[in-house]
Amino acid sequence: MADNQQPVVTRFAPSPTGYLHIGGARTALFNWLYARGRGGKFLLRIEDTDRARHNEAAVEAILDGLKWLGLDWDGDPVSQYEQAARHAEIANQLLTEGKAYRCYLTPDELSAARDKARENNIRFESPWRDADPSTAPDAPYAVRFKAPREGETIVEDAVQGRVAFPNTALDDLIILRSDGAPTYNLAVVVDDHDMGVTHVIRGDDHLNNAARQTQIYQALGWSLPVFAHIPLIHGSDGAKLSKRHGALGVEAYRDDGYLPEGLFNYLLRLGWGHGDEEIIPYEKAKQLFDLKGINKAPARLDLDKLNHVNAHYVAALSDEAFLRWAAPFLEKAGVDLNAENRARLERSAAFLKTRCATLADVVPASEFLFLTRPLTVEGKAAKPLRKEGATEILNDLNQALEDEAVWASPEALDETLQAFAASKNVGFGVVGPPARAALTAGRPSPGLGEVLYGLGRVESRARLGDQAG
Repeated sequence: MADNQQPVVTRFAPSPTGYLHIGGARTALFNWLYARGRGGKFLLRIEDTDRARHNEAAVEAILDGLKWLGLDWDGDPVSQYEQAARHAEIANQLLTEGKAYRCYLTPDELSAARDKARENNIRFESPWRDADPSTAPDAPYAVRFKAPREGETIVEDAVQGRVAFPNTALDDLIILRSDGAPTYNLAVVVDDHDMGVTHVIRGDDHLNNAARQTQIYQALGWSLPVFAHIPLIHGSDGAKLSKRHGALGVEAYRDDGYLPEGLFNYLLRLGWGHGDEEIIPYEKAKQLFDLKGINKAPARLDLDKLNHVNAHYVAALSDEAFLRWAAPFLEKAGVDLNAENRARLERSAAFLKTRCATLADVVPASEFLFLTRPLTVEGKAAKPLRKEGATEILNDLNQALEDEAVWASPEALDETLQAFAASKNVGFGVVGPPARAALTAGRPSPGLGEVLYGLGRVESRARLGDQAG
């Protein structure tokens, strides 16, 4: 519940100028968790007032990114642009109440006035603030908010604490442009109020906006929402996140093979914590998440940690789900998932998924399954095959693997291999290397029993026979 015991209502309000940025995804996640964990509503608003930069495809990309991440919203997304008449209504209300004024400064006059204010180290103020309305020209005008000149504006922030802004640093911002278009700070206040938003959880780059918005809330006599400004995500080097730090859009992480559960869990822990818990799935996250756990310091994007978390969720997939998620990556890599190859993949799923930090890792991890006979074994990989007695070992091992009964499981095959080495009076180091070379041609591979089980009896024995000559 909010402080006033109203049901919690949060919102995510992206600008549709690109993809769902990883920072925006985390903001959406925090808003979603806070609302869902308290039986509240999570709303979506598209801040599309900048029509020159508006991109409908970007809107769809944002919606798709949220859906993929598992973040559902209540009702239809709200278009800020479509609320322009309501924003203008409130601007004119403030004008009527003397809390805003018409400013007739031309662009050149405005630039000169701002330069003069900077030179004198004072707050810029339009000369039209206190002008006699009867002196107003018949000319275009903007509507400016009449900000208080003295004192401070206080933002009580659930993350940053009490933040005081001297009013001398907050000039009279334009709330309605000369063409009648509303500006950001007015539109946000009106939309949040009309949508019943109780908690505004967003990046701390909006903290200064919170001061201006607080002034507008107070001028209108509206209740303030709870503000919670989250430190931004930085790169691993501590610098502000940029393209050079890696993939920035949610869809890029998806395409790189991350599971939605993995990215969700990682973003949750990126700037928020609950003791030492690292693996926190959706339902538990909804129970645990609160604003007190958000750190004040910027979080750092760490791909190694992301891989570690994602690996947990890949390993936890059922074999069937793993195959479903992994298949597109294999097909993209050119693997023909015909009946035989799919059967090998199904037999190998249980041990392949534990070797994958991302779904894309299935390609190198499973390469040994799909090699074309006869295998070409070269370089260091071929050394075990050249050792004295290697051919005899492979021939005899092939015979030992003839019985179908030993193919019941990877464990049964491992026992057979150990028994074979013992029967030969040699260590497993004599048997394993040439067998692995013959079966995988040096490709990355799991335990030898798993290799055999994944390939199956027919393919395994054929590969051993090829190299035994």
